[in-house]
Amino acid sequence: MAEQPAILAEGLKKYFGNVKALDGVDLAVPQGTVLGLLGPNGAGKTTAVRILTTLLQPDGGRGEVAGYDVVRDAQALRSVIGLAGQYAAVDENLTGRENLEMVGRLYHMPRPAVRARATELLTQFSLDDAADRQTKTYSGGMRRRLDLAASLVAHPQVLFLDEPTTGLDPSGRVDLWGVIEDLVEEGTTLLLTTQYLEEADRLADQIAVIDHGHVIAEGTADELKRKSGGDVLEVSVASARKLTSAVNALADLTAGEPHIDKRNNHVTVPVRDGSSVLVDAVRLLDKARVKIDDLSLRRPSLDDVFFALTGRGAEDQTTESNGESGKERTRA
Repeated sequence: MAEQPAILAEGLKKYFGNVKALDGVDLAVPQGTVLGLLGPNGAGKTTAVRILTTLLQPDGGRGEVAGYDVVRDAQALRSVIGLAGQYAAVDENLTGRENLEMVGRLYHMPRPAVRARATELLTQFSLDDAADRQTKTYSGGMRRRLDLAASLVAHPQVLFLDEPTTGLDPSGRVDLWGVIEDLVEEGTTLLLTTQYLEEADRLADQIAVIDHGHVIAEGTADELKRKSGGDVLEVSVASARKLTSAVNALADLTAGEPHIDKRNNHVTVPVRDGSSVLVDAVRLLDKARVKIDDLSLRRPSLDDVFFALTGRGAEDQTTESNGESGKERTRA
């Protein structure tokens, strides 16, 4: 008999007025694995998380987490999950230790157990030196680590991280990735929403790409990369006026829609013929009198996948048109 998924969504729907934030989302996360839910702002990622963590009720479909129905068993479910949102939810007037102990008391843990767990987590997240300082003195990265620590106080079976590295600098992001990887090694089931493609590539066992309330692709990082075609040809053009000429010149080589970056005079083109395409590309661009600054060939990234699926990059900061603006950014 197949093992019950730790997280299950079947046909989840959520409407804000006439706008469909979720329009029939299906997800299944096996126990002890990581699902990366990938998509731009407004795609429906946080709405899905808020339903699966009992903070919103669905308008259709059903969800189960750790065997509990997200509507019928909401109170029992809250005791076995952890949630860290886009913004660190800490009390600035309390110390780091006091924040963690407060969470433990909310879970009705015995006081000795709360104190021991707080000390353990402060050490695990490299916050022990700042444990007794007010959190308003913490840096953004420290607050993010404290927020993640707070989500783990009650030893949750399933952890939801909603864009946990948003706003962190590259160093802070990498540090937090290390902490998340340690949790996964310990057997935690994790649903991670992110806009950062390298984050999903590094952390997730499986990835679901969501856009406008729909799951538009699923698979491992490598499987999704293969969906974008073969290799990717990157061309830096000397003059912005020649971008269109470059795209037209390379038309016979392309295996998908080209991506033009006007700010950097850059053209990205999916191709299928491997390294041999470089010689042809140089010849065609020279014939079209397009002067280039650089030309290279690389394997596709998840960003290429998202562009192939949606026609835009995953980190495009588009207007949130599906009703999630404001609602999506509220931290419970």
